[in-house]
Amino acid sequence: MPEWSDKDRKQYEHVKESELQRGLSSSNVAEIAGRTVNKQRREEGRTPNRRTQGTGNPNAPLAELSRDELYNRAKERDIPKRSRMSKAELIQVLGRR
Repeated sequence: MPEWSDKDRKQYEHVKESELQRGLSSSNVAEIAGRTVNKQRREEGRTPNRRTQGTGNPNAPLAELSRDELYNRAKERDIPKRSRMSKAELIQVLGRR
């Protein structure tokens, strides 16, 4: 397990036990419990989701940024329908503004 607090370990064991009682296989239970705890930690801001953070280097060309970095820039500018846009579409829209 990653560096979890006692609270995280208790939650992990609770989820694991609950899933076993529901009849899920033991191989799936550990993954479900781990994902549940990590999701909770992310939502509380205790472990950032690095993939979806940041807007990238402000001096880099838009084409060199990841789709997530472009999305975050579009979000900052309140561009509508950004979640449905591809990387190319985001580059096009951000390049106009």
